[in-house]
This record gives sequence, structure tokens and C-alpha cells, in this order.
Amino acid sequence: MIRRLDPITIGQIAAGEVIERPVSVVKELVENALDAQATRIVVTIRGGGFDEITVSDDGIGIAPEELPLAVERHATSKLSDTQGLEALATLGFRGEGLASIAAIARVCITSRRPGEEFAAQIEAFEDTVSPVHVAPGPLGTRISVTDLFVHVPVRREYLRSPQAESTRIANFLTTLALGYPSVAFTLHLDGRESVTLPPAFTTAERLAAVFGREAAERMLPIEDFASGMHGTIRGYISQPGADRADRRMQFLFVNGRVLKSTVLTGAWSGGYSGYVMTGRHPFGVLMLDLPPDQVDPNVHPTKSEVRFRYNAQVADAVRRALVTTLHRDATKRLGAAVSFSPHVPPRRDELREAPSESSREASPEPFVPSPSWQNTRRITVASEQQTIFAELPASSAPAVAPAGLRVLAQLDRAFLLATDGRAIVLVDQHAAHERIVFEQIRAAGQAEVVTQPLLVPDVLELERADAEKLQESLDTLRAIGVEIEPFGERAYRILAMPASLAGRHFHVQGYLDDLDDETPGLDAREHIWATMACHSVVRAGEAMELAEMQSVIDRLADCANPMHCPHGRPTIVRLDAPHIARLFKRV
Repeated sequence: MIRRLDPITIGQIAAGEVIERPVSVVKELVENALDAQATRIVVTIRGGGFDEITVSDDGIGIAPEELPLAVERHATSKLSDTQGLEALATLGFRGEGLASIAAIARVCITSRRPGEEFAAQIEAFEDTVSPVHVAPGPLGTRISVTDLFVHVPVRREYLRSPQAESTRIANFLTTLALGYPSVAFTLHLDGRESVTLPPAFTTAERLAAVFGREAAERMLPIEDFASGMHGTIRGYISQPGADRADRRMQFLFVNGRVLKSTVLTGAWSGGYSGYVMTGRHPFGVLMLDLPPDQVDPNVHPTKSEVRFRYNAQVADAVRRALVTTLHRDATKRLGAAVSFSPHVPPRRDELREAPSESSREASPEPFVPSPSWQNTRRITVASEQQTIFAELPASSAPAVAPAGLRVLAQLDRAFLLATDGRAIVLVDQHAAHERIVFEQIRAAGQAEVVTQPLLVPDVLELERADAEKLQESLDTLRAIGVEIEPFGERAYRILAMPASLAGRHFHVQGYLDDLDDETPGLDAREHIWATMACHSVVRAGEAMELAEMQSVIDRLADCANPMHCPHGRPTIVRLDAPHIARLFKRV
């Protein structure tokens, strides 16, 4: 038999979709305050939100005659018809928030509008709403919620401890504050002031509260990057090397609304391709400002998800914004790490104190190769394991970089030691060479490939699993100039290599082993290129001549991402004079 549900049951079912836990109540109330043009919002929590949640604001308030409508389902001041859904400029619009809260808790609303002498107040619980009566109160609105889930005990059992729920509320409030720096936020937890965020001029002033002060100081700004869809992308993202073990610190605002978007998860990975190591994730906050008719927030009752009219274009715009920002930072850090400044011996006073902020800002310009440096010749240097080709200056001049970076030695057959007279520069020879070759392979894979047959084909026999992996990647390898063909059961022979890699030994077994490791942001083809580069370049443990070392450093400066190998490991570390002085306890 089909029956009509009573209003109380209907309200509690709807509330279950909108109000999942105490932080859901805080979200609804704080977003209402922001829609009311509040400049100061105070949140008070007792017992993790189960005992009390109070949100006070100094917004425009609610008219006394409209207070009963505020707790009625599907009554809202922010939407009048279906056309309004395509032009939403507010955080709320469903008209379900307060009604859902009143269905599972006791609600008291006190509000006073400008020009009114007294505030108006109502109480609501389930389907009962009190008459409007006069009450004292400041300008703005104060909403108190008590006895949350009082008639839904199962929901309380499902939730975590009051302390854990309080932490969720604090995290939400500090995250939301990133999008509204001009609004002051205060959070009181069980009688103590837990969060105080005074008004700020920029989002940057709020970063430390969310990401920590040390991480915030290193974050990179994205400044009004054009999305190509009459919108912009702003925000702050983590510098490579300052990553996290999961994605929880990747925040997204779309037109001021904190949201989740699976579409943009891949954009984060794509943008950081080659900048983070496997198993690590970048963090930051992205703010998309798009025309309202290109965004559909009417996806989930909690308004925590969104659909884009042009998913692919939005994801590509975000990826390009990340790539542009990271590339600019990599170029800047390369200029700082490998300054290529004229060789000037350090002064004694530089070893005693760090340079001032003004002197640090006056960093030398990044290295630009001179025309004479492009006149190169190719030589072959034999090592214990393989033959390495390097582009070297046509003259037999000492191994000194143009404008003064001087290669000194190879450390432990793994690191290149150089100096510009003001700092020590350490280069990971394998990671640096891998970056250089990866970009060569990528360029070759996007253009016409020139192959060079091997004088003696290299024959190899593989285990069954490895043979299957190699078979699956033969077409991709062929597209970049690596000719491999079956040569019997589980046997293959390498017939040709790209001309740009001719002479390098290709470690097939290492290549196959690495195919199982996923590198964030690399597509299947780029993953094979990165793996191939890793196993066809100089490795740790191989001796290098000074001229070879210089060639690696010189060519690294011309890479799109010179600071990281394709798998995200750093290539360059700079130890400047103040840092060395600290090691010697001179400062």
C-alpha cells in the first residue's frame, strides 16, 4: 500500500541528505551569513556541535515578517524561477538548509535589520514554529542550534567524538576563509577562542592558517590566469618538493563556493607532471571565477559538488595555469641555483652574515647561451658500462660554463660539483641527464623521428610477464624510434634506436620494471618516454669527464623543467655562503 508520509518524516529524510554532521550545520549557517553580506562572523561550538552551534553575523538581517518563511522548506530569497539557476551569484539557493536543521534540532533565530530598534526572534523544531516576538539583539543575525540529532540517535552513534567533530568545523572554517579574506572569522570551542582570523587584504594572508606557516611562505601564486572561457583562475599552489601523502589539501573554489570536482583531480596531476614523485601529491587552493551559466551547482543537496558545462576546457585551463606557474618558478629557481654570474671570490663579511632582503632580490639574470657556445662537436667517452654521447664546445677550453659557472669535480660518481664563486652547486648526474634526454625523446615523439639501425642487434630473452609488457608497448616505442621485434618465444631483438640516442645502451629490464610505477601527471606515452630516458642515460656510479659534466649542466639550463627529472626528483641543490657559514657555526 502506498501512503503519504507525514511532514515530520519528510523533513527528517530531507535533513539526512543535507545535514550529515555538525560541520554541515556550520556550513549552511556561515554561507547564509556570507550571502547576507556579513563582514564579521562568529561561530560558537559546544560538545562538538551536538550540544550547541551558534553563528552570529553583522549582515543585512531578516525582516520580522519573513522569519517563519526562513525555516519553511523550499522558501528562499535567492531564487525565483528556473532561469535563476543559470545566474546564481549566491552560495545558497535551495531553501532547504534551515528547514533541514530544524527537522533534527532546535533552532532559534534572532535578527535585526538596519533602522529597526529591536530584533525579532522565532524558535523552530520539527514542524512547529513559534510566533515572531521581539527580543534584544545587535544588527545582523544570530542562529542557535541545540540538541542536534536529538531524535536521530543512530546518527550520533555514526559520528566521531566531539573533539573530532570540532576539528572538522575548525578545518572547514579556515578553508572557507581563504575565499573571503575581507571577512573576519572567529571560532569558539567549549568556551575558548580556537580560531581568530581578522580581516585581510589578500588570500595570501590566510594561507598559514590552512597549510602552516612554513608551507605558506613557499607557495606559488597563480594570478588571474585567463581560462579561455571568459573566466579566470587564481590561487596558490605548493612549490615542488613541498608535497603531501594524499590529496586532502587540494582545495577548490568555484565562484566563491568550496567544492569538490573529480574533473579537476586529473588537472592537478597533469599540471605537476614531472614535479612530484610517485605517491606524493601537491597541495594548494584554486579559485575559478566563471560565468554562472557555465557552472551547475545543483548537483547534490549539500552543494559540495559541481558540474561544468565545458568539463574538458576547464580541466585543460587549470592544468595550463599550473604548468605555467611551475615553469616560471623552475626558471626562477634555476637562475638562483645556477646563477652563471661572473666568478668573484666571496668577501669575508659574506661568510659572517646572510645577505639582506634587498640584496637577495637583485638576483642575476638566468643564463642565455651565447652564439659561440652553439658551435659544438660530438665526442664519445667510454665508461665502465656504456658509451655516452655529449655535446661539447668545439674548442678545447677548460670546463667552465659561459659567464662563469665552473665545474670542479664529480662526487662519489653520482653528483657534479660546481661553483660560481658565491655558492656550491650540486647536480644529480642521473636525474639531470634523465631530464635532458626525456625532453629530447618527447620532442622526437611529437615530430618526425630519425632512427639509426644498430650494427649488431641486441637480443634479449624475457620472463613471460615482462614479454607481455614489452609487447604492449612496442607501438609506442616504435613511434619514438625504438625498433624492437619478436625473435622467438619470449625473445626480442632491438634493431634501431632514435638517432638522438644512438650509442646509448637501453636497459630493457629496468625499463620494464619501472613500467609498473605510476608517475603523477604522465600519460601512458610520456610514462614510457620517462622510463626509457631513465634507462638510457648516465647512472650513479659512472665516471664522467669534466667536459661531459659541463655539457650536462649547460643543456639542463635549456630544459622546460630543469629542476626535476621526469619522475619528480630534484636535479639541482645550491648551498650559498650564508648556509655554509651556518654549518660552520659562524652565524
